[in-house]
Amino acid sequence: MTKKKQRQAETLYLILSGLFITSLVTSNLIFQKFFTWSPFDIYTFELSVGIIAYPFTFLVTDVISEVYGKKRANNLVKVGIFASAFALLLVIVSTSATATSWSPISDEEFKKVFGFTFIAVGASLAAYLLAQYMDVQVFHFWKKLTKGKHLWLRNNFSTFSSQLIDTMTILLLLCSFGVIEWNKFGLLLLNGYLFKVLFALFDTPIVYALVYYFRKHFNLKGDGAEIEF
Repeated sequence: MTKKKQRQAETLYLILSGLFITSLVTSNLIFQKFFTWSPFDIYTFELSVGIIAYPFTFLVTDVISEVYGKKRANNLVKVGIFASAFALLLVIVSTSATATSWSPISDEEFKKVFGFTFIAVGASLAAYLLAQYMDVQVFHFWKKLTKGKHLWLRNNFSTFSSQLIDTMTILLLLCSFGVIEWNKFGLLLLNGYLFKVLFALFDTPIVYALVYYFRKHFNLKGDGAEIEF
């Protein structure tokens, strides 16, 4: 690979990493607002708005796993941990700062929105570690088993299994700490997992398109070929 192509590959990796970290941190900060969604009036979902951003993290890790390899994908997962911890630190410091008398947002309002952030980030990190590492491991298990073929299979199988672990873990912890009532656990688990499964099916052609672009642009020959630096 030429030096120009190497720089382009690194730039694209940084862009994907930026999207990953933004989605991860944002989902932890906005999770306390819940909404309903009724696609085609078939089923009504009750979901946290945090779920809108979070599935993008799995899309990005699947693309990076496929194109850049397992090591780079795992490195990104580790960076996500530090990004979440740093975001939590900023929230703690911001919460402790006393609002002025003319501040549009009072201390009480700020604490109401971000008061459970510590618990949310802790629960999210626990779920994140389990789910993201499982996603990468399962993805490469199927990639090796199919000898680099059937991208749709490893993309969906890895996401289905990891998202179930993620949804269950974070809800168990949030309910245990009193952030969400236990009587909401079953409904939110079903809604959250179904939403993520639908997203995984939806993002499959997106993953195919991105992987196709990377393979063509960087002249990656053969199924399962990865960018090497």
